Amino acid sequence: MQAYCMKCKDKRDIKDALATFNASGAPVTRGTCPVCGTAMYRTGRTEAHAGLTPPEKQPKAKKEEKRSGKLVIVESPAKAKTVGRFLGKGYTVRASVGHVRDLLRSQLSVDVDNRFAPKYRVPNEKKDVVKELKKLARGAEEIYLATDPDREGEAISWHLMEAAEIDPERAKRVTFHEITAPAIAEAFSHSRHIDMDLVNAQQARRVLDRLVGYSISPILWEKVRSRLSAGRVQSVALRLIVEREHEIDDFVPQEYWTIEAELKPEGGRQTFVAKLSKIDEKDAEFSAQAEVQPVLEDMEKAAYEISKIKRGERRRKPAAPFTTSTLQQEASRKLGFTAKRTMGLAQGLYEGQDVGEGGNTGLITYMRTDSTNVSELARNEARKYIAGRYGNDFLPASAPEYKTRAVGAQEAHEAIRPTSVLRDPEKMKAHLDPAMFKLYQLIWQRFVASQMEAALYDTLSVEVSGAASHQYLLRAAGSSVKFPGFLVVYEESKNEDVRDEDADNVRIPGNIAEGQRQALVRLLPEQHFTQPPPRYSEASLVQTLESFGIGRPSTYAPTISTIQERGYVTRVDKRLEPTETGVLVTDLMVKYFPNIVDTDFTAHMEEDLDKIAEGQADWVKIMDEFYRPFAETVQKAQAEIPQTKSGPEPVGRDCPKCGRELVIRYGRFGKFISCSGFPECRYTEPWLEKIGVACPKCKGEMVERKTRKGRVFYGCANYPECDFTSWKRPLAQPCPNCAGMLVIANKREAQCLDCQESVLLDAVLSES
Repeated sequence: MQAYCMKCKDKRDIKDALATFNASGAPVTRGTCPVCGTAMYRTGRTEAHAGLTPPEKQPKAKKEEKRSGKLVIVESPAKAKTVGRFLGKGYTVRASVGHVRDLLRSQLSVDVDNRFAPKYRVPNEKKDVVKELKKLARGAEEIYLATDPDREGEAISWHLMEAAEIDPERAKRVTFHEITAPAIAEAFSHSRHIDMDLVNAQQARRVLDRLVGYSISPILWEKVRSRLSAGRVQSVALRLIVEREHEIDDFVPQEYWTIEAELKPEGGRQTFVAKLSKIDEKDAEFSAQAEVQPVLEDMEKAAYEISKIKRGERRRKPAAPFTTSTLQQEASRKLGFTAKRTMGLAQGLYEGQDVGEGGNTGLITYMRTDSTNVSELARNEARKYIAGRYGNDFLPASAPEYKTRAVGAQEAHEAIRPTSVLRDPEKMKAHLDPAMFKLYQLIWQRFVASQMEAALYDTLSVEVSGAASHQYLLRAAGSSVKFPGFLVVYEESKNEDVRDEDADNVRIPGNIAEGQRQALVRLLPEQHFTQPPPRYSEASLVQTLESFGIGRPSTYAPTISTIQERGYVTRVDKRLEPTETGVLVTDLMVKYFPNIVDTDFTAHMEEDLDKIAEGQADWVKIMDEFYRPFAETVQKAQAEIPQTKSGPEPVGRDCPKCGRELVIRYGRFGKFISCSGFPECRYTEPWLEKIGVACPKCKGEMVERKTRKGRVFYGCANYPECDFTSWKRPLAQPCPNCAGMLVIANKREAQCLDCQESVLLDAVLSES
């Protein structure tokens, strides 16, 4: 047998040939070169191998990886930048850019027969991210998962651990409610394992929403129209809006009258107004003008005097620091921000901005919270700041404590507050864009005010007696600020759907006294009509959802966005108005899926999810209890819902591109006009909602339009030939003074664009 000699560079016969096996068990022949004695080697089985037993394969010893450094994974690049600044050398901070795994979009992705096991996948756009994180995790000595401190954040950490194949024993979970050096140091010194109860609560919510959405939505596509959807929280929110609209439509206004008297104290110059309260000790109630007239005639003859004066003091406490819900409500009322915009800006403030402190700085605490708790450190800093800037009079003896009102609130969390009150808004203004500055200022003012002394008011209530053919009792009440307290910093805006307590506040002369005669200056009868309940604003809808215990802080903004994106609801004058589609879908849901749109049922499901998070309930069992009856309901609805789906509605014009008929279609952003020859012809144009008003410039049709950010405005359909636009809704009725165009200025008034005069809205509309 020959082999190649590496020294002689030639083939030679193997001297002392020995049949054997190599380390992997393959047959080989070993020997030496007969010329130079160099070891020779040849692979392959020979006759000499017959009867020989190959050695057992030895597993290859794993080479122990050398690990060094500490890897920290967060959700966003901005957060990574801010956290990295405080951790310093030795730490590598990377962002996952949100979730790295999710359910498949193309299918249900929930195995209902296998304990509702979710089918997760890494989306294509995240594969490179996961690959990098996997590589970094293999070489890191320590791995910290520092995602947000809530259920969603806990789930993201778990998905990161699974996708990047991180050993659970090596993964350390850290949470912090503010991105500051002390908070991060504290979090990293108290790391823990991933809380699977929180993960399961998030999984349960995701699976529950997927079961509802992917079961009902296809039925709506088949029976009604494509691109419709249903959801466990979104359908309830839509039902609230639709039912409010039904209340408005069914409302019958009732006429009623009030009588006020302008009075002047004897020997005085200043007058005041008192409201008629009782006639002969009975409530003064009038349903028609005919009932008012004889009373007015008698009151003209009456003699009036002050019968009772009551002076007192009213204490007004500051509002609690913001939760997610109250922040969204207040930002809507004061700043006109949508819930989605508020949360986006708050996210930026939490993750950090460059404010001239040597890198990104987190300016507020975590913005998804339902707690009003404040840390002792933050309270003490605020108290020191208040005492230094406003004086000790504005500092309460002990720090105020606030009770969280939200159902199922997580008390361990903190309220939304500035990470340091020393970063007052004026110092931050130059470093923040205008919208972010306004929100930061709102959060800062609300928090500082919450730690201040209450405002004090002097109150004065007066009763006036009048005597003629009947006995009349009139009342007036007023108040004045005695000590401003927290009002020097901030005053909470009024709930637009609740009557203002101070609406009847009257300026009463200071020289009045009991028994003092009052001269009647004039009587002020006024006709009123009962008003229907107002449409929901984003603020009042969030408040209502929270009061029912529906959804969580993280769900309000996406829910409101979704029902608008689906074309179920439009925003008109900051109010949510349902569309025909929204009403139709809600009516179907109420009839065929009553539980899904029932507030009590949905709130009960939220309680179950909270129990899972607390380790008090098994998520699979809860899914099973929900799904069995739900699946039967879906099956029944599929069979019983009538077919209402029809083809695209013709516009009445031909396509300018190919000559075929134009039709109305529905897309992601609502109605649009398209060629009936799609996909061969892809001609489209926007759908313009006519409002029945002629353009004052060219007499064309006025239509409703939207900006890229979704803000409604009104313009001429002949654009770009005619460029007339108005942010406020035009009216068909002309101005009574100059015949110019009137627009709706506010709830009570219309304003002329030409002469700028204001007129009562009711008076204008009653003429039409």
